Amino acid sequence: MGLRTPKLLLLGLLRFVVVIIITIASASLVLAYHQTILNVMWTKPDSNWILWLWYLLSWLLSAVLVGLSAVLSYLISQILFSVLIMDLMSRITEASITGKVQLPDDIPMWRQFLFLIKQEIPRATVPVLLTLLLIVVSWLTPLGPVVTVLSSVVAIIFLAWDNTDLIPARRLKPFGERFRALRGTLPFHLGFGLPFLIPFLNILFLSFAPVGATLYYIDRYPE
Repeated sequence: MGLRTPKLLLLGLLRFVVVIIITIASASLVLAYHQTILNVMWTKPDSNWILWLWYLLSWLLSAVLVGLSAVLSYLISQILFSVLIMDLMSRITEASITGKVQLPDDIPMWRQFLFLIKQEIPRATVPVLLTLLLIVVSWLTPLGPVVTVLSSVVAIIFLAWDNTDLIPARRLKPFGERFRALRGTLPFHLGFGLPFLIPFLNILFLSFAPVGATLYYIDRYPE
């Protein structure tokens, strides 16, 4: 449906482009200060015996900076831009299937907008922080492989919920009620989020995920 409907296709591609542009811009900005950060951590040694360690640190620092820039760009685009595009895609999908967009009575648009932004902050930041915490734990414990898998599972579940939660959030349902619904549908969200683990393609899948998530919610919770 996301590819067959012109408006949804345009919005999905717009979200895809926004994420790519912000990712490239943030990565370029961070890497511009790569040498400065490296010099603060460790000045390039003169001895050839330890020079390889310095190059290894440089490579690792580059990888970490690019990873952090990707996370930062995701959070920025998600909170400031993508939440609006996601909600609009969800509204178009809901109207196409049910003939209308169900909203609370007598709620002005500005309040709906602020509520969506407010809800997106924990939905976007909590899974990222949990994943980073689990990654750190995996480095510090012998359970690295297990924790790495667990962090991926946590990330894709919350990424999937970020999309399936669009309709209940738009209807101003309490956060606790929506989170209980997530806990009751963990297997679905795990399956829905698995494509998000595919490198590079995950950005494209995420761009059109609001369509499939809205179809799921309408089918599971018919009004």
